[in-house]
Amino acid sequence: MPVEPPSSSPEEIELRSALTDLIVEIFRLNGDLLQSGDALVGDLGLTSARWQVLGAMSRSPVSLPVAHLARDMGLTRQAVQRVVDDMQAGGLVRLDPNPHHSRAKLVAMTGQGLGAYEQAMARQQAWADNLAADLQVSTIIGAVDLLQILRRRLAGDNTTTTLK
Repeated sequence: MPVEPPSSSPEEIELRSALTDLIVEIFRLNGDLLQSGDALVGDLGLTSARWQVLGAMSRSPVSLPVAHLARDMGLTRQAVQRVVDDMQAGGLVRLDPNPHHSRAKLVAMTGQGLGAYEQAMARQQAWADNLAADLQVSTIIGAVDLLQILRRRLAGDNTTTTLK
């Protein structure tokens, strides 16, 4: 049983416990999402990590260097670089010259990469429909709001303190 600071009120203890339960559940959910994603797209030559990088690329109207993709994804450049290197070797992406920086190549999807991503997204729609069955949109929006608040607080921005 965790030891609480002597000044903790019952409400503070309950809040801290609930937040800890939420964080543990997020870790479990992350593992389950990665495992499910790998199973969903494995036969397409994708992993959850590759799919995530292709998704970040698809949301940008222009090709981006690895560092920009990593920043957009909230990951380290090194982690994204490893995935990009694997995808380049597998023919899913190519590295194009960057007119603004000679060493930071632009990552672009190949036709094979685009095809795999489009198939993955088609599968994801049915998967998401099944996962969301019997859930209310307002519940999902509330969860998104809470996760965004926590993420901003972890990043040091405490300006958003309440849910909508």
